[in-house]
Amino acid sequence: MKAEVINPFLESARHVIEQVIQVSPSTGNLGVKEITLVHDHIWIMIGMTGQMSGDIVFGLNEQVALRMVSAMMGGYVLTEMDEMGQSAISELGNMISGNASTILSNQGVNVDITPPQVIRSMNFNDFSMKKALSIPLVMEGIGELDIQVMIS
Repeated sequence: MKAEVINPFLESARHVIEQVIQVSPSTGNLGVKEITLVHDHIWIMIGMTGQMSGDIVFGLNEQVALRMVSAMMGGYVLTEMDEMGQSAISELGNMISGNASTILSNQGVNVDITPPQVIRSMNFNDFSMKKALSIPLVMEGIGELDIQVMIS
């Protein structure tokens, strides 16, 4: 798997987070890791088809997701990830992926993305471990968002 495949998603995530959450994230170290279910985490999974196919997964601790959603909603504090929170975090994944698909299109790579699927560790049992190219975005005062790309 080439490291370049993650760049459009990284660039898009940084841009969207700066606009929507008003935080400039810093980039952690790129690596390959197995995606495993972790307690109290949420994953936003988006499928990709076309000239590149696979899955993009944004993984984050539930408390980080709550802080991000609160920032998206102008400071309205959420204490649990309810339907409104899941919808907001899903839309964040959709915005990042849509923006990344535009970047890819501008590079001559045509892809289509699927609607985001929010997966919570507490209610998802059928999860097969896969290796992914992964890079964390660190948002000061909020936490980390892992961008994980599995391109076949």
